[in-house]
Amino acid sequence: MGGRERRATVADVAALAGVSVGTASKALNGRGSLREETRTRVKEAARQLNVLVGPAGRGVASGRTYTVGMITTDRMGRISLPVLMGAEDALGAGQMSVFLCDGRDDPIREQYYLKTLLSRRVDGIIVTGRRTRPRAPIGANLPVPVVYAYIGSTDPRDCTVEPDEAGGVRKGIEHLLAIGRTRIAHIAGPEQHNSSRLRSAAAADRLAEEGLELVTPPMFGAWTETWGRQAVGILLSSRIEFDAVFCGNDQIGRGAADALRAAGRRVPEDVAILGFDNWDIMAEYSQPPLTSVDMNLTGLGRSAAHILLAGINGNPSPGRHLYPCDLVIRESTTVPLLSAPRTPDARPGADLRPEASVAGLTGHGMPLAGDVPHASAG
Repeated sequence: MGGRERRATVADVAALAGVSVGTASKALNGRGSLREETRTRVKEAARQLNVLVGPAGRGVASGRTYTVGMITTDRMGRISLPVLMGAEDALGAGQMSVFLCDGRDDPIREQYYLKTLLSRRVDGIIVTGRRTRPRAPIGANLPVPVVYAYIGSTDPRDCTVEPDEAGGVRKGIEHLLAIGRTRIAHIAGPEQHNSSRLRSAAAADRLAEEGLELVTPPMFGAWTETWGRQAVGILLSSRIEFDAVFCGNDQIGRGAADALRAAGRRVPEDVAILGFDNWDIMAEYSQPPLTSVDMNLTGLGRSAAHILLAGINGNPSPGRHLYPCDLVIRESTTVPLLSAPRTPDARPGADLRPEASVAGLTGHGMPLAGDVPHASAG
């Protein structure tokens, strides 16, 4: 957010037009009774100084346009739309407008939108996207403050607002422990995805604090229902005892629930399932509905907007800001485990240590025609 170029103000317009500041302000904002010749002269001066006229320029006296740009790389809208709604909630209270630009993961398109927003003299910019892996800054020494929402910047001097995914996982694991589940399997998304690795590590770390560990190494695969079904099949065929499954997202969780039900395992009586994302069309319509970690994307958008407003007002907050996640409890975990889990296919006396399980359980399940594209990815 380095050195900003000075923007022309109403005083500059007034000086160029040869009128008072009050007259220039009335002419620019369409108020007052002015001679048409005066109004025209002021508007021409504003045009020469690249100052907006009319409702869009109502903040000219303070050098503000009351507009904010949002650039996203999230083509699905699963992340950017809730963030946008939250930002509009916060900015609308100050009667500010938001311009949404879809960069589509195209650097050239993104830079085009950046130049367009700056030419419109927006007061600030929010950058968001679907992946949580930090990205290169959208620009250097920009004349307006920039806040990265959900997606981070590789420059530690930039302001980033991210969901506290690790904190959300901890809440989910603590819930499973509270209902008596101690043999927890983890079905993750692709290993190369930042969110997948982060969520897996957070689950293992929280269990380690209780002297426990996952019943197998994290099972990395795809962000799909198909992979959820395949991974449960691997667990069952390996004769590994487990009383809960933490799934890297809700799509995996829904597939896992289907596979367990088909195998005669009751959810949650025999196996509790925890999802992540709280994507309503997945979590609420799973059988049974999934307990899931909610990243509060709308709240995150509001937080990003408030931080951006502070930056616009001269109080920037550089660095990384974590926004808390919530746990939404549904039927997939609501029955406490009061006795040992029913595992009719476990071998008597089988060695159930994690290191005795299938080495490096990894899934390569490809999405089938019925799979829904992944909602959140790292």
